[in-house]
Amino acid sequence: MKALASASDMIALRRQALDLFRGGVSASDPEKAVSEALEQRRHMIDGARRIILIAFGKAACPMVRGALPFLGGKLHAACAVTNPENMAQLDDRVAVVAGGHPLPDENSLRAAQMVEELARSAAPGDLLLVLVSGGGSALVCAPAPGIALADKIALNDALIRSGADIGEINTARQAFSRLKGGRFALLAARAQVLSLILSDVPGDDVSTIASGPTAKPRAGDALAVLERHGLANALPIAMREHLKRLAGEPEMPAGAFDHVENIVIGGNGISLKKVMECAGTLFPAVVKANDWLSGDVSDAACVLHRIAWSVARESGPVAIVAGGEPTVKVRGNGKGGRNQELALRFAVLEESARIGRPWVFLSGATDGRDGPTDAAGGIVDAGSTGWMRQFGCDPDMHLANNDSYCALASSGDLLLTGATGTNVADLQILLMR
Repeated sequence: MKALASASDMIALRRQALDLFRGGVSASDPEKAVSEALEQRRHMIDGARRIILIAFGKAACPMVRGALPFLGGKLHAACAVTNPENMAQLDDRVAVVAGGHPLPDENSLRAAQMVEELARSAAPGDLLLVLVSGGGSALVCAPAPGIALADKIALNDALIRSGADIGEINTARQAFSRLKGGRFALLAARAQVLSLILSDVPGDDVSTIASGPTAKPRAGDALAVLERHGLANALPIAMREHLKRLAGEPEMPAGAFDHVENIVIGGNGISLKKVMECAGTLFPAVVKANDWLSGDVSDAACVLHRIAWSVARESGPVAIVAGGEPTVKVRGNGKGGRNQELALRFAVLEESARIGRPWVFLSGATDGRDGPTDAAGGIVDAGSTGWMRQFGCDPDMHLANNDSYCALASSGDLLLTGATGTNVADLQILLMR
């Protein structure tokens, strides 16, 4: 009976972790966030001669749904660019197209051409309403003159695999784009631009989200980023020449973005706050691990496990929560993502340093897709690695090959949610009895 009770406790903990994760995802509802933001800016809509609506990112469709009721007959043209999993039927006036993600493709090029043409069409008296969410960097891809799509894809893939953080990645991406780093907003310099942004980055930096298409470009050296991660020497000649040309260009004039208003309407902090509030109704103690979980995923796993081990010395049930986006230095050729690898690493650490209590750890991407897989992440407990080994899977070998997906699949520990329609980075939830 004791074993059955223990199994029942673990099932309950897993269910609670899943419910908390779903609650956190729902808290960053893109449709609601856009509606609330436009309710406060009806004067901009009323004062516009006509409105051009452009949305891109994983949350593009629900963001457009939130905007349409406010636009009425002033809507002149509209498009939404998202990933195939998040495509949805919208108003007949809205063209919905799919781009490539996590790597750009030919569809991303066509999407970029469409949004460029719409932005250029904005005239004096018009309002260009831009709805931005995470994933937009790949979904809308406009290589700078002379840069091949294949080279941009290769660089993007190398940056992701290098362990560079999102700020570094976007500093490099912006250098090779016609739209990123504020260039998109400058296409509509004759009109007013209102950009509503769903954040998936630390500090809600608008110059980083989707590589900052409507924000003043990041102050940073793309070449320095590439050198830091050992990628500079492998750059094609066209990319090296392009960086030299950029270095010789004058800075953007003061006032270049006076026609633009950027507003962050949702982010990881909102989702994390909701998780903490709901966890507080279930657990006497709720611990926030940090403001933003970052750095190498192996270090992040160690930090969270140390916190769990320390908190476990105290009495009573506890929930430990975190949010952010750690990075993975890819050395193998396996299948997985940062959340899956974080969950697997946490489970492996338990073998050498037992927490000493029943626990469940969930790490998941709020968009429902962790890396190039169909999983949002992983959900593990103290028995996970035992099940893996029982089914002939060595978790250490799988980690060495960055093959967390297969390891978690063997123990039934993949977190499968499907596309969620939002994207505010990752959530980590650790529950202990």
